[in-house]
Amino acid sequence: MAGKIKVQIVEDEYKIAEIIKTYLLREGFNIKISNTGKKAIKDFNIYNPDLIILDRMLPEKSGEEVLNWIKRIRDVPVIMVTAKSEEKDVIEGFDLGAEDYIKKPFSPRILVRRVKSVLKRVGTENLKKSINLGGLFIDPEKMVIKNDKKEISLSPVEFDILYLLAKKKGRILSREQIFNNVFDDKENKSYRTIDTHIKNIRKKIKNHNRLIKTVYGKGYRIEIK
Repeated sequence: MAGKIKVQIVEDEYKIAEIIKTYLLREGFNIKISNTGKKAIKDFNIYNPDLIILDRMLPEKSGEEVLNWIKRIRDVPVIMVTAKSEEKDVIEGFDLGAEDYIKKPFSPRILVRRVKSVLKRVGTENLKKSINLGGLFIDPEKMVIKNDKKEISLSPVEFDILYLLAKKKGRILSREQIFNNVFDDKENKSYRTIDTHIKNIRKKIKNHNRLIKTVYGKGYRIEIK
């Protein structure tokens, strides 16, 4: 990924947001602060963050509403921050799609470690890392796909879709998520075009075509046995 990793802080308490910002800036992250649920959604569309630190209790829209909306749009990692500490609240946060959950009050240093851990786990720190899918080699730096040392020609969109699925292997990505992660033009949305691209990818990768599984009613995933 070109440039700094972008973190969106969604927090209505000014002092807490500024402390988090200060510590993350020291680590080289690019930061955007949103102080309400509605502003979080608006900023998300413009800022396009790589990770979100999301307070659960927000004005205008709750953290749960924001998280649910984000996960429908794009598969971006989210760390929820909250004063709620009961087990059911933590479980609910994970069920909504949060990658991690940290309780207030917290140490800013620990939060930074959590941010780095989540990024490492989901692969955001190494977006240009090559991937080997059981003999199908994907090199994002050179935009090359190889099968038994032979190069496979994919269009840029097909490459981006395959690489996105490969990075998230084992996880189901909806057509909407794939579309919003791959296409820059969000105005003319036609999520069903993803089916056509998947069909073309399967045809081109030949004997590796079974790697891409269709999960009916949900989307697609890469599955390696």
